[in-house]
Amino acid sequence: MSTFLYKLGKSAYDKPWQFLIGWIAILGIVIAMLAVNGIHSSSEMKIAGTESQKVLDQLTKELPEASGGQASIAFTVPEGERLDTPERLALIQKAVNDVYHVDYVINPAKLAAEAGLSASESSQMGTAAAQANQGTQTNQPSTAEIPPYGPLMVDGVPVIGVMLSSDGSLALFQFQFTEQQASLPKSVPDAVVNAVAAVEQNNSGITAIPSDSLKSTPAIGSTEAIGLLVAAVVLIITLGSVVAAGLPLLTALFGVAISIGGAYALSKFIAINDITPILAIMIGLAVGIDYSLFIVNRQRRMILDQGLSAREAASRAVGTAGSAVFFAGLTVIIALFGMLVIGIEFLSTMAMVAGVTVFVTVLLALTLLPALLGFVGERICSPKVRMKNSSTDHKAQHGFSIRWVKGTVKYRWLIIIGVIIVLGTAAIPVTKMELGIPSGASANLDTAARQSYDAISKGFGEGFNGPLLLVGEPQNASDTFTPEKLGSLVQELQKHDNVSLVTLMGVNKTGDMAIISLIPKTGPTDLATKDLVNDLRAPESSIAQNNDVKLGVTGFTAINIDMSSKLSEAFPLYVGIIVILSIIILLLVFRSIIVPIKATVGFILSILATFGLTTAVYQWGWMHSLFGFDTGGPLLSFMPILVTGILYGLAMDYQVFLVSSMRESYVHGHRGTDSVVHGYDLASRIVLAAAVIMVSVFAGFIFAPDAMIKQIGFALAIGILIDAFIVRMTLVPAVMAVFGDKAWWLPKWLDRILPNLDVEGDKLITALNAQSSSDSKTKANKPA
Repeated sequence: MSTFLYKLGKSAYDKPWQFLIGWIAILGIVIAMLAVNGIHSSSEMKIAGTESQKVLDQLTKELPEASGGQASIAFTVPEGERLDTPERLALIQKAVNDVYHVDYVINPAKLAAEAGLSASESSQMGTAAAQANQGTQTNQPSTAEIPPYGPLMVDGVPVIGVMLSSDGSLALFQFQFTEQQASLPKSVPDAVVNAVAAVEQNNSGITAIPSDSLKSTPAIGSTEAIGLLVAAVVLIITLGSVVAAGLPLLTALFGVAISIGGAYALSKFIAINDITPILAIMIGLAVGIDYSLFIVNRQRRMILDQGLSAREAASRAVGTAGSAVFFAGLTVIIALFGMLVIGIEFLSTMAMVAGVTVFVTVLLALTLLPALLGFVGERICSPKVRMKNSSTDHKAQHGFSIRWVKGTVKYRWLIIIGVIIVLGTAAIPVTKMELGIPSGASANLDTAARQSYDAISKGFGEGFNGPLLLVGEPQNASDTFTPEKLGSLVQELQKHDNVSLVTLMGVNKTGDMAIISLIPKTGPTDLATKDLVNDLRAPESSIAQNNDVKLGVTGFTAINIDMSSKLSEAFPLYVGIIVILSIIILLLVFRSIIVPIKATVGFILSILATFGLTTAVYQWGWMHSLFGFDTGGPLLSFMPILVTGILYGLAMDYQVFLVSSMRESYVHGHRGTDSVVHGYDLASRIVLAAAVIMVSVFAGFIFAPDAMIKQIGFALAIGILIDAFIVRMTLVPAVMAVFGDKAWWLPKWLDRILPNLDVEGDKLITALNAQSSSDSKTKANKPA
């Protein structure tokens, strides 16, 4: 491996234009495909096979106009005023009618007519049942008291889809699309918002607040540039040259452009979620900068410490550090592609795009980077740096790392126990971690999504922010729904302790499928709402038995509940797969039993502490103002799987670069703790710089406008911070010191089976030194 990469690096260095033009051509092809196919992405995150998705698929087949997403508009007036004045009622009624005439918006009058009812009768049936239910429960304790409400009336006729709070200060307009929001043209939500905005004209005093499903928030903002700026500063400090520092940044940006451009170019044929490219940018920038940094730093050290030419140093750097880059990148790719076994489409797409991004980044580090080094030539180390290096004691340069590792080795048992206690304490909140999808309840107070959520909760109850869509079918396939059966089913549903309002939306043409809207008393992310969904689905429930009906539950809230459950079930399988595969790779790289096991145990400590701190901050709201949000909420349901895969791969990067230096020291004659100290001294400075860069890049996403990107950015940043600084650079040398030379023990039978990958290029360096010695002797013996 190292010999092949050495030759590849030398070829790229000698023929830089060929490699540069080749990569520019690839970028050109990507841009051309992008221009032809366009950009296609959506916010859809569906999981095939879940109960809610099955119901949606059934609706799409049987009654497609009822299978779409739900949205709402809250109309408010200043405190002490009412909405039901003639002028304001006219404005609201016009706005509602205008929305019903927008393409893709369902007009409930048509669905109700198919059930043999007028739309007003359908609405009144649900409202009457709700009021009757409240009346029968007035003397019973309630955990979620709901204020009285009723339909908004104009000249004695209800405005379909609109409810008015008891004090008249809030009207809630709920409606449904024929498609899920992710599949709607962008013009549709905009048309709805524009239609209701008319009520705010002519000093009416009305404020129209759209729900979060109607407002698109940019996934990222401008703070990500700060992370890149910090990375640039760290590169300049580490490499001591603006030219040298610019190469890793240029390589990383080139890789991100090709990878993300390629993903978008194929988005016409492969469904791309809005978060997918953001995730790939995070990973591409982080590993792209780090991998190039390792190679450039190795080249400079060879020039300054061994007096090699820039050409020879670049070739050897690609052959040695490039081998470590290859296997580190392979570990990240395996961790990402392990998500494919879970069988969740949008996660698989995320994994593939991110994995391909890492693959492209590794190729660029091994080909384009040495080509760029060929353009720079000997200028990679300025005369000033060379002079300073020749007059500076090497030990003085690395004084802190030597003192740190010697202290860690000396107090190794105290360090090991201390790290376990600290990370174990940080992991405690994991036991209370709740998964879901961030909603208006956790949005910032100054956003329309949060204002809408709070207004609706105050006027009607939290459940109105997360309506459920029920599909009822007779147990006997030959039966159909009559108005009497429908009325009985609605009243039975309304009697449930956690139901606020039930509204019949209609039936299909054959009369054997009823569509019902149900409003819980509790919020979309409340555990009681999850229990309600499970109760409604249970075939043995009194509702199903008394009405001889099968109930399916879907809607945004139910979809999120099912998604969280599915991902929680898949998480242990995923972790098991990536751990086993990665242990095999680490076994090949280090030729040791203890090192891969130790690396994995250290990662488990890291990931538990990471999720513990993420739960404390984003769910419990600790230090929320510091991280730019107002209210805690459930963690993103697919965040644990995503972060675990990425962090495992990146953690093994540092494991490879740090411990491979210790192995190199051991192979070259250092024994016991000396190999730990010497290897740590060689690699710690560059691993420290790489970790700071990764933390900076990921931290730049913490202040992104999108709540999901915030959580992912924080988890990755804090995860790298913990794993690199506490586990790899503190715990690892302490544990290695405990085992000493036994850390490199490998059974003889296994030693014979495993191929020697020569990751650090020992064979390559030996061969090159032998060739150099032979050439010198030949030159000396050659007659003048």
